[in-house]
Amino acid sequence: MSIAESVQKIQALLPDALRRPICGIVCGSGLSELADTLVDRIDLAYSDIGFAAATVHGHASSLAFGLLSDKRIPVVCQLGRFHAYEGYPLSTVTFPMRVMSKLGVQTVIITNAAGGVRPGLAVGSIVVLRDHISLPSLTAMNPLIGPNIANAGPRFPSMSDAYDFELRKRAFRAARKIGLPRDVLTEGTYAWVSGPTYETKAECRFLRAAQADVVGMSTVPEVIVARHEGLNVIVFSLVCNAVIDAPYRSAEEEEEAEYQGKELLIAEPIEAITTHQEVLDTSARRAGDIRALVTEIVYTF
Repeated sequence: MSIAESVQKIQALLPDALRRPICGIVCGSGLSELADTLVDRIDLAYSDIGFAAATVHGHASSLAFGLLSDKRIPVVCQLGRFHAYEGYPLSTVTFPMRVMSKLGVQTVIITNAAGGVRPGLAVGSIVVLRDHISLPSLTAMNPLIGPNIANAGPRFPSMSDAYDFELRKRAFRAARKIGLPRDVLTEGTYAWVSGPTYETKAECRFLRAAQADVVGMSTVPEVIVARHEGLNVIVFSLVCNAVIDAPYRSAEEEEEAEYQGKELLIAEPIEAITTHQEVLDTSARRAGDIRALVTEIVYTF
């Protein structure tokens, strides 16, 4: 189904009050509760509107349309996103951004679960993105590769202002208003990697040297296309795990000690395995705070 056909299908399934949402919200892993406060909510299954299927646990497969509380601001929530590691081309990954734009969305609020790279960045922290490092785009994978969609944006869009400054200020005002502890919300840079493997220790050090604060397997393709469509963008990354950077054990030293018959004092290895369940558990603990932040920001529209 084309973008135009998907838009036409969606609008045919919605009442007048919901057909022109002004804000799109993308819900990351375990964050679908963001749609729970919508009034007059209508969910449209991806299979009915020409979208692919979200296959990752913690991601639904529907768009939720509704009005945000007493101000009755029309919004659409993407409950479940698509990832390159699922085997989808980036045109499919970013298809919802194109559709949202054509529906009338002006601002997108994107959430994701991420790994903490910056030393001292606590699990449970919420990072408002101010920049990104798109490692796949720097090599061979960018959602804008191919013929340019001229009625959407320019051939060579700038990404230096991808993350809206005024929206970031609103996020900190919102955090103050809802009483979020000052050390929970911070700004930072997101590194996009294709996944689905978590990072090696060497890759963690590489990302840290590149001044990334968080790392994840989504978001950046959507940001690029949203900006290509002329949308305003704000992104919240929830730190769900610390990227592993434990010391290496030396096979060389241990073998040498064994050969010489010496006793080598070996410290207990500091190893940890990152799991998707850890991501979902942290998302569940912080979902209310992110929902409150997003709601306060939308109220300012």
